[in-house]
Amino acid sequence: MQKKTILTCAVSGNAPFNAKHPDFPVTPAEIARNCIEAAKAGASVVHIHVRDPQTRLGSRDPALFREVVDRVRASDVDIVINLTAGHGAFFLPDPQDESRGLPGSDMLPALERVKHLADCLPEIASLDITTGNQEEGPVQFVYLNTTRTLRQMAREFQQLGVKPELEVFSAGDILFGNQLVEEGLITGAPLFQMVLGVKWAAPATVETVLYQRGLMAAGAHWAAFGIGRQQMPMVAQAALLGGNVRVGLEDNLYLSRGVFATNAQLVERAVRIIEDVGLSVATPAEAREQLGLRRGANTR
Repeated sequence: MQKKTILTCAVSGNAPFNAKHPDFPVTPAEIARNCIEAAKAGASVVHIHVRDPQTRLGSRDPALFREVVDRVRASDVDIVINLTAGHGAFFLPDPQDESRGLPGSDMLPALERVKHLADCLPEIASLDITTGNQEEGPVQFVYLNTTRTLRQMAREFQQLGVKPELEVFSAGDILFGNQLVEEGLITGAPLFQMVLGVKWAAPATVETVLYQRGLMAAGAHWAAFGIGRQQMPMVAQAALLGGNVRVGLEDNLYLSRGVFATNAQLVERAVRIIEDVGLSVATPAEAREQLGLRRGANTR
């Protein structure tokens, strides 16, 4: 029997977005509403960032995470909750002296980066096991995650009973993920997620998926997603290759050229693609079973 495809919706992200979008979720209430709507549209998992309601920029305030999670848990939907732990790794070098970070840099020690996980106890949280050059519009920065910090974070995930979603941007990241498994820092089968199409990282192609899948530790779960216009093509490609998938406004704002999407619409389209190629989407309960999640981590 072929396994079902786990469909994640990443509802808001951390990066600046097109202010012309008529309903991009910013406040905790809006983000929670989008999580609930994605669940009702057929998502298995919601991946959650939070934003400062005043500036609309990404935030790492634990109180905002807690409000979103509490709202989702108090709703009438069942959904696997996946929180980001990717903040606190933003290094903005001074162009005149790259040994110094500009005031916009945001670097945190490992314990600070998981503080909201200890408070909310999600079932899954992202662990970005990468360091690389990135760009957001005119801003050039280094997404900086040392192996020391990542090992510390992995230990904290274990102690909290939160499954890490190992976010990988290139082949070498997968090799480090395998190393975490060998060192006993990952409990159960590892869960890798390929981030594809980010500038200066792995391209969103079938060749990339096949190569990187082949590098993963035996028995690993995996997913892949594309950025922007590659989002839906990668849904079909990853699902057909036996992987799990992700859609959502974090990665793509549009249904088609010039037509803004909602998270629910992106989930509905992904469900249709998966079913049209003869597969089916996992319910949250089925996703928990596949990934070996601790159901108790989602309740307080």
